[in-house]
Amino acid sequence: MESVKHLLYDYLVSVGTNETAAKYLNMLLLLIGLLIIIFIIDFIIRKLLIGLFSQFAAKSKTNFDDLLVANKAPRNIAHIIPLLIALEFVPIVLIDFQYYENIVEKGLKVFGIILALWIVRSFLNTVKDYLKTLSQFKDKPVASYIQVFMIFAWVIGIFSAFAIVTNIEFIEFMASLGAASAIILLVFKDTILGFVASIQVSINDMVRIGDWITFEKYGADGDVVEITLATVKVQNFDKTITTIPTYALISDSFKNWRGMTSSEGRRIKRALYINQQGVKYLTEADVEKLKGVQLITKYLESRQADIQTYNQSHDVDKNMLLNGRNLTNIGVFRKYIDSYLKQHSAINKDMMIMARQLAPTTQGIPMEIYAFSSDKRWENYEYIMSDIFDHLIAALPYFDLEIFELPSNSSFKAP
Repeated sequence: MESVKHLLYDYLVSVGTNETAAKYLNMLLLLIGLLIIIFIIDFIIRKLLIGLFSQFAAKSKTNFDDLLVANKAPRNIAHIIPLLIALEFVPIVLIDFQYYENIVEKGLKVFGIILALWIVRSFLNTVKDYLKTLSQFKDKPVASYIQVFMIFAWVIGIFSAFAIVTNIEFIEFMASLGAASAIILLVFKDTILGFVASIQVSINDMVRIGDWITFEKYGADGDVVEITLATVKVQNFDKTITTIPTYALISDSFKNWRGMTSSEGRRIKRALYINQQGVKYLTEADVEKLKGVQLITKYLESRQADIQTYNQSHDVDKNMLLNGRNLTNIGVFRKYIDSYLKQHSAINKDMMIMARQLAPTTQGIPMEIYAFSSDKRWENYEYIMSDIFDHLIAALPYFDLEIFELPSNSSFKAP
């Protein structure tokens, strides 16, 4: 080994070369040789490992090994042996340069820490990608936990590198950071909050990837596409992306539509505002006319018979419609809405179906439709709701009713 250390130095000195120049030339020759050897070994090992992993991945049934190759795990592992060779032979190359030997050794050890972090990252990214292929983990914030592990790994790696550079034992270096813990907590405040929030979100199953959420404070209304340690990405329905802090999910209120999508129907809750001036009692002639509406024919016949029996048994004077019991056009229209919804093919008959009259307002009497469409897809849901209200608005004149509408310029034109 001693002969190798001064392979060129002794020869140069023997031929009359200056000792200082001989030292530098000797170091340069050994350094070039070491670099060539390291490059060749690294190339061979890298090709060998990647080839073996690729062959094994092609034959195996699981895709975990394919993902290892995709995330460059074999490539990073291949650098370990060349690094160990470099650490072993650097003292030989720089035998006459102790100061630089110390610096290079520290640099190689720091690079070893970085290489270890690369390998850990490759394995963690592989685990993340693999879990995403499993149905039970597709909607879980796996990326958040991977980020937490990587943050801890980088923190330990950075502290280890500082300990190497400053020649302080790792334990002593960590102990010296106790006074700076407050600063560290301040720097990593968002990360800590995000970590705690992601755990609570996952444990309480508040949000999953693919959920439709509405977060008015941040202007988000769309599908969750990514949950990380610090942020939740929502792709809005206009294809824009809204980024929400993860801890906002537990500190603020938002709406998750998962309950609707996993239920048997999507709620329709909308009202028609009916002009109050059109509300009236129905005469016998009016009732006979409305019996032509097939959906309420049996109802009108039964109801008319009950009313007549009551009025006759109580000797009611029907010269004035106000006396006794009567049908109203708005009440019959409400019954028509109920019957129409119950026979509509797009309405879920196993869920609530109701037509109800709300308290009168300055815009008229709200007649609210409360039901659930069987099809929950947004486009189809809007079509179903529009179809229902198109029909009901067109049906109003048959009951001598009209929609309330604020006066427009045409309202004041002479007939």
